[in-house]
Amino acid sequence: MKIARIETFLVPPRWLFCRVETDDGVVGWGEPVVEGRAEVVRTAVEVLSEYLVGQDALRIEDHWQVLTKGGFYRGGPVLSSAVAGLDQALWDIAGKHYGAPVHELLGGPVRDRVRVYAWVGGDDPGELREEIEKQVEAGFTAVKMNGSGLLPRAATAADLATVVARAEVARSALGPGRDFAIDLHGRAGAADARRIIAAVAPLHPMFVEEPLAPGLLHRLADLTAATDVPIALGERLYSRSDFLPALTSGLAVAQPDISHAGGVSEVRRIAALAETFDVQIAPHCPLGPIALAASLQVGFATPNFLIQEQSAGIHYHRDTEFLDYVLDPAPFAFTAGHAHRTSLPGLGVVVDERAVREADRRGHTWRNPVWRHDDGSMAEW
Repeated sequence: MKIARIETFLVPPRWLFCRVETDDGVVGWGEPVVEGRAEVVRTAVEVLSEYLVGQDALRIEDHWQVLTKGGFYRGGPVLSSAVAGLDQALWDIAGKHYGAPVHELLGGPVRDRVRVYAWVGGDDPGELREEIEKQVEAGFTAVKMNGSGLLPRAATAADLATVVARAEVARSALGPGRDFAIDLHGRAGAADARRIIAAVAPLHPMFVEEPLAPGLLHRLADLTAATDVPIALGERLYSRSDFLPALTSGLAVAQPDISHAGGVSEVRRIAALAETFDVQIAPHCPLGPIALAASLQVGFATPNFLIQEQSAGIHYHRDTEFLDYVLDPAPFAFTAGHAHRTSLPGLGVVVDERAVREADRRGHTWRNPVWRHDDGSMAEW
């Protein structure tokens, strides 16, 4: 079964899909994207396709090794994301070829359902109670929100109080039996991150995410040693070797993104490595239906799986939702805050190819905002 054709589709609101077709007509889908750099990843997929076309579609691991290590220069978000989408598509093909969901090919399920959480608030979250109560009514048992908007280089007492006030709203609206997580998005410096974590600790967040930007991971051990709040990160780490320093520094929750960290193949290995450190995984996924479907397949087969991010209603979407590109919404019907395991083959997502091709004709040029401090210098977004 040879790979005959690889196509990419730039689809709103900010995604890139890839379609891999074999010479006997089996089609696999993947989602290779770096948000804000989708066009660059598209070109990377085209370059990698030069190797893949004509190859045996079922040699997934061999292809992963060549795509990630066959070039002298390796790693980074663009290459890892291009490989991730192609890897997802090859697993989708394998599942359809064997007539089995990917989680069966990964060793079989260890759970029947995967807990998911909902996003509330935006980049600069304002009133949260109404949004949280809406998610509780929809059956979700956990939510995540940004802890703050733009933070100055040295947070003031007012900045800290605002973060705590939002966390208090979340705990009040959720009660003691549900969870909330706080995403700091790398916006705080190391000293301020420590103060913020200490301030919200009495409210028992499920985890505090990305208290440090990726370039500051050498300070992570200082943070984890100073708190009993679980610390999570990993959306901007792309391999096992990237995660290892965080795992040895007291990380509690690893958050690889299946569209950035080498696809199903590498995220599965990251999870296995994390398990040896007693670290749970909560994959990052504010993306589209293919990335979520692939994440769920890993979740069904991974023992140390905590919870799954999903993007329904997230503030990045605006006029487009991921269900716009699927023919069967059943795999994404969350019941009591969980996605339930299905027997659909491959990744378990039925892509609406007509809608995808139509969306690609419109395309998108999504870019993340660039924030600046009051003095005109660049701030972390």
